[in-house]
Amino acid sequence: MIKNLPYTKAKKLLNIDNNAKTVKGQNKGYMTAILYLAPSTQSGFNVCAMASEGCKKACLYTAGHGAFNNVQQGRINKTRWYIQDRESFLIQLRKEISNHIKNCEKKGFIPCIRLNGTSDISWENTKIMDDFPNVQFYDYTKIFKRMKAYVNGQLPSNYHLTYSLNEDNKELAFEVLKMKGNISAVFRKYLPKTYQGYTVINADETDLRFTDSNNVICGLIAKGKAKKDYSGFVLD
Repeated sequence: MIKNLPYTKAKKLLNIDNNAKTVKGQNKGYMTAILYLAPSTQSGFNVCAMASEGCKKACLYTAGHGAFNNVQQGRINKTRWYIQDRESFLIQLRKEISNHIKNCEKKGFIPCIRLNGTSDISWENTKIMDDFPNVQFYDYTKIFKRMKAYVNGQLPSNYHLTYSLNEDNKELAFEVLKMKGNISAVFRKYLPKTYQGYTVINADETDLRFTDSNNVICGLIAKGKAKKDYSGFVLD
């Protein structure tokens, strides 16, 4: 039975970040709108089923604007809305995706959507990608079942997934690489050219993971709390 937790419906679900990675993506002609929910169990509901302890501690949820209490509460409200009244949430989300498409057309950008900015929800089950076949959706995931379905061509063709490595799923991450999928990995101070025989690319340059070559490790440099992680989540 779903808990009944208080929330206020958000006037706006999607955000367009003005961070360096997003701006670099815009320089390549893409504009990404991102949905930020309250990660793990912070809303009272778990939206990151496979989050490890290292992942939780290093989460960038409180980075940037996320450090403000009103922003965090807004993300909690969005998450509770999604869980407790999914139908009206998805109606609002579809409206905002439509508006994002129109905005991109006016400004000359290719529209992209990341629905798991700070969550790991199986959005393919909502059929939302089918409603917007000309929009590129992309996300990171730690759910191996989802990633395997993606690699096997069982997800919508306009939905790209990258598997996120943590201290608990390294064996599965290398299974993904063997299946010719991509994984993301956080490195402590610098990105090696290769890791365990696989090419490492600089994933800090842009967030446009769907433009990456296949069968690579998308390397990220540890930021914020992750710099102090020694659980195995951050690679040395």
